[in-house]
Amino acid sequence: MESTKTEELEVALLLEAIYHLTSYDFREYNRSSITRRVHNRLALEHLPNISRLTEKVIYDTKSRNDLLNDFSINVTEMFRDPSFFKALRDDILPRFKNHEEIRIWHAGCATGEEVFSVAILLTELGLIDKATLYATDMNEDVLERARAARFPIQKMQTYTKNYMLAGGSQAFSEYYYTDSQFAYIQSKLLEPISFAQHNLVTDQSFNEFHLIICRNVLIYFSPTLQNKVYQLFHESLIRGGFLCLGAKESLRFSGIMPKFEETIANEKIYQKIYD
Repeated sequence: MESTKTEELEVALLLEAIYHLTSYDFREYNRSSITRRVHNRLALEHLPNISRLTEKVIYDTKSRNDLLNDFSINVTEMFRDPSFFKALRDDILPRFKNHEEIRIWHAGCATGEEVFSVAILLTELGLIDKATLYATDMNEDVLERARAARFPIQKMQTYTKNYMLAGGSQAFSEYYYTDSQFAYIQSKLLEPISFAQHNLVTDQSFNEFHLIICRNVLIYFSPTLQNKVYQLFHESLIRGGFLCLGAKESLRFSGIMPKFEETIANEKIYQKIYD
């Protein structure tokens, strides 16, 4: 019991140090998940305890960045939650058909699967030529993987199933090519996508968007940080633009909610109605 309490204290002090050094707030992340990642970093760096790791994180920028990469959440897949993408296909994206341009921000894009999915929807709706998709993440390593647009070939069966459930009617294989190990997204889909590093906690708005997609990222933030990011999203949307959150996320109890209305409540899609 004493060792457990000591470890809990060590983890708390480590997260406090990271917060003050970087503004990344992992203090209210799922603690068991964080602790597993901390122990993995201890093994990789051959350190005897978490206090030694904390000391290294304070004085060694590389160790600090390595740990931030460990904490980055990168669980995603193409057309994940197909009903959400069907709502985009049937209801949200068609509203932009008369726009001269469409600006979409994928915040916390991880390895890019969701932004590639939206590029496919835009292609099938005949909107891809007027669209620009900005895909950002705090983690430069996963952004490099996203830019490569390469996935293990065995994943494509799941992705194809998701695509069909999301209303897809084309041959999904038209959107990628393969070798013996990997599937690669066709270059035509990549042309309107710009990948860049962006910290939702500390960085500012960089455009006015018609659509912002940030799904299953904010559940790992404290309520204070969530409200800060919601304000950033509000500032980054045109009036009438849409914000899409994950299944376990909601604007409903946030201070920013009066400036939005729920458009498709069960898919957590909100429309900005007031500046």
